[in-house]
Amino acid sequence: MDKFKLRLYITGKTPKSERAIANLKEICEKELKGLYVLQIIDVLESPQLAEDEKILATPTLIKDLPPPLKRIIGDLSDSDKVLLGLDLSPVLDSNQGKEDGR
Repeated sequence: MDKFKLRLYITGKTPKSERAIANLKEICEKELKGLYVLQIIDVLESPQLAEDEKILATPTLIKDLPPPLKRIIGDLSDSDKVLLGLDLSPVLDSNQGKEDGR
């Protein structure tokens, strides 16, 4: 599996920013198990980077690699939505999806 290259744009040390960072790190450790590179960019410290990427709202997660490029806006608390945005399927429990009991 290719490494995921992720950039999370935040605005300062706000509760929403901190929540997005914690949520993303938890998802990455659980689902990507070290197969990712995460860059956290504070738009207050690096306004030009945010302008270059046309960041209009924070937190915004950008997945550069593997293609296609994806953007997810919000505190990343809905892990299924984040996984879908990263083109990952949520990991199914071994009993889910089995209707006939085999």
